[in-house]
Amino acid sequence: MSAATATATATEPSVSAPVPAPTPASAPAPPEWRGSVSWERARALAHAAPRPLAARSVALAAAPGLTLAGELSALHPLPSFDTAAMDGYAVSGPGPWRVRGTVRAGTVWTGVLGAGECVAISTGAPVPAGACAVLPLESATSADGNRVSGPPPPPGRHIRWTGEDSPVGSRLAPAGTRIGPALVGLAASAGHDSLVVRLRPRIGVLITGDELDRAGRPAPGRVRDALGPILPALIARLGGEVCRLRYVPDRPAALSAQAVHALRDADVVVVTGSTSVGATDQLRALLAESGARMVVDTVACRPGHPMLLAELPADRWVVGLPGNPYAALVAAHTLLGPLLAGLTGRPLPSLPRVPVHGHARPAPGLTRLVPVAWDEAGARIADGHRAAFLRGAAVGDALAALPPGWSDGRSASLLLTTAG
Repeated sequence: MSAATATATATEPSVSAPVPAPTPASAPAPPEWRGSVSWERARALAHAAPRPLAARSVALAAAPGLTLAGELSALHPLPSFDTAAMDGYAVSGPGPWRVRGTVRAGTVWTGVLGAGECVAISTGAPVPAGACAVLPLESATSADGNRVSGPPPPPGRHIRWTGEDSPVGSRLAPAGTRIGPALVGLAASAGHDSLVVRLRPRIGVLITGDELDRAGRPAPGRVRDALGPILPALIARLGGEVCRLRYVPDRPAALSAQAVHALRDADVVVVTGSTSVGATDQLRALLAESGARMVVDTVACRPGHPMLLAELPADRWVVGLPGNPYAALVAAHTLLGPLLAGLTGRPLPSLPRVPVHGHARPAPGLTRLVPVAWDEAGARIADGHRAAFLRGAAVGDALAALPPGWSDGRSASLLLTTAG
């Protein structure tokens, strides 16, 4: 089918309709589905197919959202000196203590404390030689400003010792880690000004369909495009960036020309619609004519069954998504997300399993992907997940991959999406 995006085109019954009894796990898939790759296998194939993109060095400010190409290590110990963890007094031996001076963060007291001596100290300041602990300010009493009393702190109390968080050269994060704000801060504190990364793969998007309106209410017989607004944000969340987005008529020549143009500066071309076997669905024929290697050709799941992944020469990739919005969302998380992880050297995300409650239409022999929201018992299926309807995905926290034979309360793997 072409990129139909209206709920009126959906054929799957609503989740609120009467639900038949669960299908046993042994029920076979319909004959037309038996050549499909399993949903789990499709994810693994998509992740393993590409070689990671080339690495390059970027400044810390440009690193968030990218992926470490090598491990991050500490260029100096953390902390790099014995550090006071409290405001108070760095003391030596039992009290009372004679105050010999003051040390604040960013300064150094160069003397050596003897027994019965101390210095006033601020959190983050270097602990002077000879100190055995820090007496917190709120525990200290002062008789004349030159002497301090208080309960003797245990040796080492309120001191962060050199290298106790991380010795010099220790591994702080492995290659393949997605870089977020905390990792940027960690890198800076460990002495780095730049990081060796893999950049976001560049994605060209081709949206097919002669029936699409791109603004306002759709005209009679037409539907409002939803995938154009969805895909740039979804691709960014999955680790890529859209370098080109084009709308393509349902004609083979138009799709072929646009695909060639999109491939000029894209690592991956995403085509929506045109992935099935109807008269206007031309993607598979075009890929066959171009000598593409099919990595995944249909997946045994609902929705999104006609999704595909193919490799073109020069390390270029084509991901075919169904035209219905929710089916396309499922397919993007199934194939495009793992492909982008492989291109950036990230591991294939492991999927947590939790009990899933609610009702979903059985899919004999297939994996059914449904949106879920957290509840006290685990996750609950959200209403509104027919192939063309995004309400459940828009308000849900994850997609649950319900295995064949799943029944209410059984566990399922979750793709964590958080609203969309």
